[in-house]
Amino acid sequence: MKKSARTGLRRPKLGVWGFLVLGLAAVLAFLTSLCLGSVSLTPLEVLKALGAELFGLAGADPISVTIVWQLRLARSLLAAVAGAALGASGAVLQGLFRNPLADPYSMGVSAGASLGAVIAIVAGFSTGVSFIGAVEISSFVGALAASFLVYMAARVSRRISPTAALLLAGAAVGSFVSAVVALIVTFNDKDLHSVFYWMLGGFGGKGWKDLATAAPAAAISLAGALFLARPLDVLAAGEETAGTLGLDVSLLRRLAVLTASLGAAAAVAAGGVVGFVGLLGPHFARLIVGPLHRRLIPLSAAAGAVLLMTADALARSVAAPLELPVGIVTAFIGAPVFLHLLSRTERSTSV
Repeated sequence: MKKSARTGLRRPKLGVWGFLVLGLAAVLAFLTSLCLGSVSLTPLEVLKALGAELFGLAGADPISVTIVWQLRLARSLLAAVAGAALGASGAVLQGLFRNPLADPYSMGVSAGASLGAVIAIVAGFSTGVSFIGAVEISSFVGALAASFLVYMAARVSRRISPTAALLLAGAAVGSFVSAVVALIVTFNDKDLHSVFYWMLGGFGGKGWKDLATAAPAAAISLAGALFLARPLDVLAAGEETAGTLGLDVSLLRRLAVLTASLGAAAAVAAGGVVGFVGLLGPHFARLIVGPLHRRLIPLSAAAGAVLLMTADALARSVAAPLELPVGIVTAFIGAPVFLHLLSRTERSTSV
C-alpha cells in the first residue's frame, strides 16, 4: 500500500470496494432485522410489506405489514442510527488518543448517561410525574455533563500530556458516577428492574418518536466527525509534529471530545447503555479501508450500524418470545474481540 504524502498514513486496501462491502452488509443486516423476532418473516414477506406501504402494491399479508411497519421498522432504523453514532464516535476517539482500545465509554459518557437515566426513572416513579422522553433527555444531559467534567478534570493535570489526562480523567469520572448510580439504586430497589434493563441496553418498545429524538443528534455528531477527519490524520504523526504543521491540537481535542460525546449520548438516548460497538466498529472498518479518517469514519459508522442491527435482531429472536438486552449480545461478541485486541496491543508495545 502507498502512503499519503501529507500524513504518512497508509492508504486503504480496498477503497471503493470497502464501501460496497459494508453497504451490502448494512442492507443485509437491515433486512435480517426486519425478518427476525418472536414472529419470523421471510425476506419476501418483508419486501411485500414494505412495497404495500411505500408503493401501494397488492399481495402483502396484513399481519406482516403491521409487524414490519408498526413494530420493527422504526426499531431497526433506531438501532442503525445508534450503531452509526457509536461507530463514528469510536473512530474519532481512537484517532484522538492514537489508541486502538479507546471508545466513547472510556470518556465516562456511558456512566453519565446512566446517571441521567436513573435519576429520571427513580424521580418519575417516586413522584408519579413523568413525561415521554424524560429518560432520553436526562441521559443526554448526563452524558454531556460527564464529558464536560472529564475535560475540566483533565485540564488540572500538568504532569502528563493533555490527551493521556483525558483518558485517565474519563476512567476516574466514570468510576465515580457509576458508584453514584449504584448508590441511588440501593436506596430505590423497587426501581431496580427498570434501571437494570436500561443499563444493559435495548430497543424494545422504541418507535418513531425515539428515532426522531436520536437521529438529529447522531447526524450532527457524524457531520462533526467527518469535519475532523483531516486534522485527525495530521495528529497521527504526534502532537508535537502536528503542532509544528500548524494544527491547533487543543482545539481539536475539545471538538473531538464534544463530537464523540454527542454521538454516544444520542446512542444512549436511543437504546440505553450498549458496550463494545464504538470499539469494534472502527476496527472492522480499519481492516477494510485502512486508517485514513475521511474513509474510516463513514465506514466505522456503517460497521457500527451493522453490528447493532445484528445484535438487536439476535436479542429478540435467540430466546423468543423472551427478549434479551442488546448489551448482553454485544458483550458476548465484543469481550473476546477486546481481549484479542488487548493481547495484540501488549505484544506490539513489548517488541
